[in-house]
Amino acid sequence: EFEKVYHPYLLMGKKRYAGLMWTCADRHDKLDTKGIETVRRDNCALVRRTISEVLRRVLLERDVQGSVRYVQERVRDLLAGRVDISELVITKGLTRDVSDYATRSAHVELAVKKRKRDAATAPRVGDRVPYVILRGHKADKTYELAEDPVRVVEQGLPIDHRHYLERHLKLPLLRIYAANDLRAARERMDTVEW
Repeated sequence: EFEKVYHPYLLMGKKRYAGLMWTCADRHDKLDTKGIETVRRDNCALVRRTISEVLRRVLLERDVQGSVRYVQERVRDLLAGRVDISELVITKGLTRDVSDYATRSAHVELAVKKRKRDAATAPRVGDRVPYVILRGHKADKTYELAEDPVRVVEQGLPIDHRHYLERHLKLPLLRIYAANDLRAARERMDTVEW
């Protein structure tokens, strides 16, 4: 018995795909995504929105070149500091006490910083910890550069926009454009200032 079909369909890896889902021949049901950055809660809004718009342009509008122009514009805005801080906030869950984490990570280090500043308002186990990454020195570890978005706004602290491009946006975009039918667009991505 017929259940569903995806067309067009982008397979980006095991359990990572996007496509138009059809359950009847008349009209597609939805743009369905699994395992990619549009559905993961721990990505910043910049990544979720950019990837969603790229997929919409590629799969619904079939405008691959338009999607590349859109990416170029988003990258220019990001590097010029024209992206609102609300789009750069990353949230991660504090699943156990900070002393129980074996490795250092941004949200855990920020929870420790906030506890030192004011224990009463510090994140507790079960809370989600929002943070942005500040500009630092080359020797600084990323987890050392995490800061509370409210504090960043209040103190006018500099955000590391290049970090968001290099560590959050670039790889998911390159995965999308690595699909066979999008190789020409992948080559055009070389013109994006990474």
